[in-house]
Amino acid sequence: MPAVSPRSRLLAVCALPVTALFAVAAFAPLPFSIAQPGMTADVLGSNKGKPVITVSGAETRKTTGQLRMTTIAATGPDAQVGLGDVVDGWFDTDREVLPREAVYPVGESTRQIEKHNVQEMRKSQGSATDAALRRLHRSPDDVKVTLRLADVGGPSAGLLFSLGIIDKLDGDGRGGDLTGGRTIAGTGTIAEDGTVGAVGGVPLKTQAARRDGATVFLVPKAECSDAKSGLPKGLRLIPVTTLDGAVDALNALNTGGRVPSC
Repeated sequence: MPAVSPRSRLLAVCALPVTALFAVAAFAPLPFSIAQPGMTADVLGSNKGKPVITVSGAETRKTTGQLRMTTIAATGPDAQVGLGDVVDGWFDTDREVLPREAVYPVGESTRQIEKHNVQEMRKSQGSATDAALRRLHRSPDDVKVTLRLADVGGPSAGLLFSLGIIDKLDGDGRGGDLTGGRTIAGTGTIAEDGTVGAVGGVPLKTQAARRDGATVFLVPKAECSDAKSGLPKGLRLIPVTTLDGAVDALNALNTGGRVPSC
């Protein structure tokens, strides 16, 4: 039997801790969340039997087409995500591995996170209403908007809420629909001044949008490169930075004008 050299013995000894670490990692929970395409909802329609947008104090239009807000579905903050889940997520184009802190606030309980998401959604709805009414030169003292969307939290539907309010009240401003009869999807936060903000999870949201029939996707301009990664066939990206820019882009799409692209 050949003698074992000191170098070989050293390498074998060094390999033991590494092997042990892999063995532990295979079974230990890791600080990641696994996300996949979530539900979408037409803000011009109903959700769980109730209109998403209800307006009082002003006449509304009958609309055609759809404006679909998009979501991702992620493993819960208490979920045990192991090495096998992470490796599978890396190789599955329908899933994405995200640091848990990128999905959920650090150090908060599940109940606190749910409360936080509800608060962010309500804040987003208020900003969306203010931005839309400001665009239309309508007073919030006269026009009341109620937004309802069950089982969805966070601020990422803001842009689509604003566009839905505008379409309900004014359409394209010339008697037609802002959607042009299309199924438009998108994502993005909205500020009261109409600024559109980035949201994350865009590649998964584009998949959800195409799955549910969208042909156009409005994306915060800062996330164009992410959106182009694995973009589903048949889905056109339109980058936006403001509510005015989103309205202008949709009007240009309907009239054959110049439409921005990623």
